[in-house]
Amino acid sequence: MIKSMTGFGQHSLDDGNVQISAEVKSLNSKFLDLNLRLPKIFSDKEIEVRNLISEQLERGKVSLVIDYQEYADVEVRQTYNQNLFVSYYNELKRLADRVVAPYDNLFELALNSPDVIQSKPRETSSEEAWKKVKGCLVEALTKCEQFRRDEGKVLGNMLKDCIQVIATQLTHVGELDPKRVERIRERLKGNVVSFLGEEGYDLNRLEQEIIFYIEKLDINEERVRLKTHLDYFNSVLAEKQSNGKKLGFISQEIGREINTIGSKASDAAIQKHVVVMKEELEKIKEQLNNVV
Repeated sequence: MIKSMTGFGQHSLDDGNVQISAEVKSLNSKFLDLNLRLPKIFSDKEIEVRNLISEQLERGKVSLVIDYQEYADVEVRQTYNQNLFVSYYNELKRLADRVVAPYDNLFELALNSPDVIQSKPRETSSEEAWKKVKGCLVEALTKCEQFRRDEGKVLGNMLKDCIQVIATQLTHVGELDPKRVERIRERLKGNVVSFLGEEGYDLNRLEQEIIFYIEKLDINEERVRLKTHLDYFNSVLAEKQSNGKKLGFISQEIGREINTIGSKASDAAIQKHVVVMKEELEKIKEQLNNVV
């Protein structure tokens, strides 16, 4: 069974305390290309997230977005440099005394002085919070993987149809080949007779030359190899593990045999079937760009 590299998976969780959303998208790529957008408090989990994705999705250009919101967060997010505040306040009082000014706004001025208020961002997450986020991520990855499998079934059917068309055209080529050989034989004899006359050539020698020439144009080996490649392609399609690279290599061999048949056959009727085979092979190559 093959898998597509195009996939989408989304999962959300809302338990009254936190609201979590994980969204995974994937497109085709030769390798695993990850783009992660994680909340800052889970930045220390990036390696674990990358490992989870690589184990599940294998290949593709994958983007992940995780959104995490807490409904009630009573943790104090800023602190105060008390010693610095007292120093500012005393200095302001001395200045006020020198000009006989009131103390009404000194507290606010000292509090807002540089470096008195210090933010305290939460840098790491709790294990309980990460457990919830991880569960949401795993569900999104599972849905994305199932999406890929469903798309892979469609791709697999398309590839099988293309292979079947090529096999059918190859059968037609096999039916036409004996007639092609006979036409070549008769044409060569006719050309020799018209050039040398009935008595101007050695019949045995002519037959030897005709056989040698026909052997150079023989396509039986190419037909056999092409049939073998088509069967191998179908067997790889049926494997449990998706292997787009292997299918790509096999399609290259299929193309090589089709081209050789076309060049060696030198026959208009056979060329029509070769053209159809090439068209189907192009469809196969295009679809394989999106197979894991």
